[in-house]
Amino acid sequence: MSSLETMSDFFTARVSGYDEHMLTDVEGCKEGYIKMASLVPKSTEKLLDLGSGTGLELDRIFEILPDIEVTAIDLTQAMLDELAKKHPSKRMNLICGDYFTVDFGLNCYDCAISFQTMHHFSHELKSGLYRKIFDSLKHGGVYIECDYMVEKQEEEDFWFSESARLRAEQGVPDGVFCHYDTPCTMANQIKMMQSAGFENVEKVFRIENTTMLIATVTERVLFLGYKK
Repeated sequence: MSSLETMSDFFTARVSGYDEHMLTDVEGCKEGYIKMASLVPKSTEKLLDLGSGTGLELDRIFEILPDIEVTAIDLTQAMLDELAKKHPSKRMNLICGDYFTVDFGLNCYDCAISFQTMHHFSHELKSGLYRKIFDSLKHGGVYIECDYMVEKQEEEDFWFSESARLRAEQGVPDGVFCHYDTPCTMANQIKMMQSAGFENVEKVFRIENTTMLIATVTERVLFLGYKK
């Protein structure tokens, strides 16, 4: 039985081969980076990137929108260091931390994105995060998520059960983020986003299990107390 690694340790140990792995070994990612860049609204001035890693999605986005201001959050400093080396002249605020506790602010961003990062966390954590993302976006803003998603509830249940079993066997405390895939179904991902306030959530891309959803802020009553 392999030992669970903390998220930061896992990615720090693999940073040198990360780009090649994502572009060649994970089905759908190479195409997904291109698709995500095409979906970022051309009017975007400020963008929030959650779990940015080395910025493979930003590589493509900067080709289209070279002057945007980016806030990139990642648990692993080594990943952010690689991102900074790639794009030294870009306007980037790089934050090493977990996006569940970092303050995004209110009505700050035109667009938020995440790429292959959400499939390690529980429904509860993600639901709270989606509420934060919703509140951080301006009216009319969009959230684009590309992630590992499954089709059947039995698949989701299996991976969450295995994660719980391994954590219990290895004595991993609650609240410690470990690298273990717990993909949700597309239906559950959409429900969580809708419950956070996103009225319009649409699947726009899927190759194998690499799936992309886009969600739009059209209503403010639920979480900010006003309607625009």
